[in-house]
Amino acid sequence: MARNASLSGFPEWLPEERLVELHVLDTLRRIFELHGFSSIETRAVETVGQLLRKGEIDKEVYGLSRLQDEEAAGAKSDPNALALHFDLTVPFARYVVENAGYLAFPFRRYQIQKVWRGERPQEGRAREFTQADIDVVGDGELPFRYDVEIALVIAEALSALPIPDFRLRINNRKLSEGFYRGIGLTDTAGVLRSIDKLEKIGAEKVAELLKSELGATDEQANAALSLASIQTTDTSFVEKVRALGVTDDLLEEGLSELEAVVAAAVDRAPGKVIADLSIARGLDYYTGTVVETVLVGHEQLGSICSGGRYDALATKGNRKFPGVGLSIGVTRLVSRILSQEFASPSRAVPTVVLVALSDEDSWRSAQDVAAALRSRGISTEVAAKADKFGKQIKFADRRGIPFVWFTSEDGTHQIKDIRSGEQYDADPTTWMPAAEDLTPQIVVKTADAS
Repeated sequence: MARNASLSGFPEWLPEERLVELHVLDTLRRIFELHGFSSIETRAVETVGQLLRKGEIDKEVYGLSRLQDEEAAGAKSDPNALALHFDLTVPFARYVVENAGYLAFPFRRYQIQKVWRGERPQEGRAREFTQADIDVVGDGELPFRYDVEIALVIAEALSALPIPDFRLRINNRKLSEGFYRGIGLTDTAGVLRSIDKLEKIGAEKVAELLKSELGATDEQANAALSLASIQTTDTSFVEKVRALGVTDDLLEEGLSELEAVVAAAVDRAPGKVIADLSIARGLDYYTGTVVETVLVGHEQLGSICSGGRYDALATKGNRKFPGVGLSIGVTRLVSRILSQEFASPSRAVPTVVLVALSDEDSWRSAQDVAAALRSRGISTEVAAKADKFGKQIKFADRRGIPFVWFTSEDGTHQIKDIRSGEQYDADPTTWMPAAEDLTPQIVVKTADAS
């Protein structure tokens, strides 16, 4: 069970909790690398001007200054002031531009790092958290097939984690913007921001926003909400949209792209993707495919994975680097795994063997045993002091160490499995534990997790 952090919004893990997080991270790395994504790391600090180029999120950005900096209060108005990054996509765009001469395009990257965001702490929302991103970026152009591939990679990665069933809810902003344009709403970005609030405030209040802030008529507001109500598990959304009677070239382009993503998902990741035309994504840099992901039965947690297509986030003069990517909220996922006990480690420490001390003079020979075991990849500790053997065994048990090693005065060795009580002769140069004991195993809850 995850503990409440003593400093709200900045979670810390106990050793056994950290093992679950490491399992999630290792699984994501393995899947991402299987698909040819290279790992990078960007700096934690960007300029305010860089962070705020796209999307109004200035209230969430943590400025960076020295405690005695008298000018810190005005830092956000200075584009050269420094701030902690709030996501990994904007810094990645800067990284691509600055390193374009060293990268081979299309460039496939994954990135797993901490980010900081000044949100009100609550379940699923922290001020410091880990994200795991994958992106493909092109030089000048990026074929749409990568939108499809990214969705399939994420579906595979999430399927490998000890979490409940999930759904990728996918839309296309070209579809939405073309539709709004077709019904006469020209501030399409404003409409998207209003629709993005649909689950938080409800259809009635969104309609009021569309009318009061964007000048929509009742008919236009109703049409926009009708589009947002369409959800299908297959490509039947295409006919549902066309049945609304709106025509626009951008709408048709978005329909075609979304149809391609959903058709591929039905074939290669059946049951994992929903065409959900209410998905908008609040950040302005998305230009096509947009994705949000929820755990089935845990929708109140919010999106655990989101992102989409961005065609103009990374630019250098007339040169553009279009990309598509998705970001997994690792901390949000791990918090839910721990709180619901979807998975737990078989033991709390990596240690396999505790080498017992018969007396204080045996410490040197115990180190020799430990070195022999470690040379073959067996995690080993030496007891802190020569307490009675029963006390040393109890210490190992409290730590979750499965084996205790004993060396007799005549130089012979025995090892005790303190789980079963079995004790037998062993040689430190040849003994090996069972494969499942070499490292802590993540035990997944077998009952219905939802």
